[in-house]
Amino acid sequence: MAVAGGDERGTTERVLTLLGLLQQRQVWTGPELADRLGVTPRTVRRDVERLRTLGYPVHASQGVGGGYQLGPGQDLPPLLLDDEEAIATVVSLLAGAGGAVTGAGDAALRALTKLDRVLPTRLRHEVRALSGSVESFGGGRTPVDPEVLMTLARVCRDEVEAGFGYPSGSEVRRRRVEPYRLVASERRWYLLAYDLDRDDWRSFRVDRMTDVSARTWRFSPRAAPDAAPYVQEGVASRVYPHQARFLVHAPADTVRAQIPASAAVVRRRGSELCEVLSGAGSLDFVLMHVLMLGHDFEVLDPPELGRRCRALAERLLSAGAAIPPVPDVEES
Repeated sequence: MAVAGGDERGTTERVLTLLGLLQQRQVWTGPELADRLGVTPRTVRRDVERLRTLGYPVHASQGVGGGYQLGPGQDLPPLLLDDEEAIATVVSLLAGAGGAVTGAGDAALRALTKLDRVLPTRLRHEVRALSGSVESFGGGRTPVDPEVLMTLARVCRDEVEAGFGYPSGSEVRRRRVEPYRLVASERRWYLLAYDLDRDDWRSFRVDRMTDVSARTWRFSPRAAPDAAPYVQEGVASRVYPHQARFLVHAPADTVRAQIPASAAVVRRRGSELCEVLSGAGSLDFVLMHVLMLGHDFEVLDPPELGRRCRALAERLLSAGAAIPPVPDVEES
């Protein structure tokens, strides 16, 4: 790898300065840029070509009011941010990752991990102070420590083992994991990871973790399940003592709009049917919620839930037997 000489470093710094100037104002004339950079207009033209090569759409126009202008392009080239802009961007992304911006959590976290690679140390303290002053109200997600979220994002990105305390019954136990993905629901953040002590995949609630740290061991990624479906199925079903599957006579999109993603997994079965997978502490509780959807349905699993349906139906018929039926009204 060649080491850049002084002239090359000077050219790079000048081109970055030129980019910063173009981002600050709508239009610059060639002489104005040459004066700011301390070079000739010919050098400005060469530097503009360098920016174009890097993907920046720099437009040039002649005549009165003409000059150099940074315009929108088909691709997103690298951005040049000063300290204040970098701090504002990170704090805004932290708000998005925390759920303050609908649907922005995953994208905000990906952008944060990219900024984390290049953010100067001197700015980290300011970001930490400002992020602590940002709050939100309303539903949103369960609050999590932004630094914990960033630590987990880094270990996923760098394929480094992680350790943290996690509740297990009445005590908190130390867990060692190979982190794979962070997954956001409408209410919480989860980590999908391979649990080294239990030799299996697990999902962990980030808000329940304590003393989160990156370990020194790197790992080779294993064949992993699809992160979001795996976590959703675990949250909606596997964590409960009873699981149930139903065939619901309604389109999947209709049923998804009626059930929170954390309460059930809805799978499409053609255009007019869907399968609903859910769990609860009681099969009666699951049955009641599916009944309240207002659609015809069939019990697929478990068999005892089908028998429970019949028993409850007989009890309901018996409860209504004492009420005389409403007589038919004859048309005049």
